[in-house]
Amino acid sequence: MAHNTIGKIIYETCNAIWEVFSSIHMPFPSTELFEQIAYDFEKLWKFPNCIGCIDSKHIRIKCPNNSGSMFYNYKGYFSVHLQGVCDAKYKFISVDIGAYGRQSDSGIFTESNIFNNLEAKSFNVPNYRPLPNTTTPMPFVLLGDQGYPLKEYLLRPYPFDKNLDSAKETFNYRLSKARRMIECTFGILVSKWRCLKTELQMNPEHIDIVIKTICLLHNIIIDKEGIDETLLEQVRRDPTINSETHSVSRRNNRSRTEAYIIRDTFKDYFTTVGAIK
Repeated sequence: MAHNTIGKIIYETCNAIWEVFSSIHMPFPSTELFEQIAYDFEKLWKFPNCIGCIDSKHIRIKCPNNSGSMFYNYKGYFSVHLQGVCDAKYKFISVDIGAYGRQSDSGIFTESNIFNNLEAKSFNVPNYRPLPNTTTPMPFVLLGDQGYPLKEYLLRPYPFDKNLDSAKETFNYRLSKARRMIECTFGILVSKWRCLKTELQMNPEHIDIVIKTICLLHNIIIDKEGIDETLLEQVRRDPTINSETHSVSRRNNRSRTEAYIIRDTFKDYFTTVGAIK
């Protein structure tokens, strides 16, 4: 059978899988779903009012024709970005695929559907709620790394420098521990779907449906079979899980005063009533 025929079958199959199963295993999040996710993050990872963790991963691709340097990333190969938001149980809530490999995390985020939905307040995020054992209403938030902008709905670590005090270190530790969920989610995904470890030999117009179908199948397997604990332990022990550094663009990282206040409130909470004994 000719390669182009095989490719056509694969793309048609991916489209069919997405059309039938995405509304079941990766639905557009509801308020009730976010509330359940927040409950899971608080119970499992001691981070209240968290509705997901966000990060992006380079997916290596064959150099597209006439693409110049747009897909060429700072690591020295051609790629597209897979940006994902995960819940507290290693499942994808939302994915965006296709941003040029040369873009930074913050640049990808501000051009993504996730960002547009959050900015338009159409993402069904629950209303403000006090952190446990407090009275001041606080927003529900995503957790990102230093490559993402600080927003009222997105927390990132305090800058790592020698002047970091113990309260900020505690906040960074708590955020990093909870945010490890997205790193493990990507780790499970790549370990299960090994084609993501190699160069994808397909045109850019087909990459989106293939990668998002792989993410959907990842969710389906977890829904049907649960987490493979042996694989999860291998991912957790993998020393390379945190090795993927990110290019950071300050252009999109300007933050409003309210975002700083929200992060400081979480910081103070983690060293007082929310401290882990």
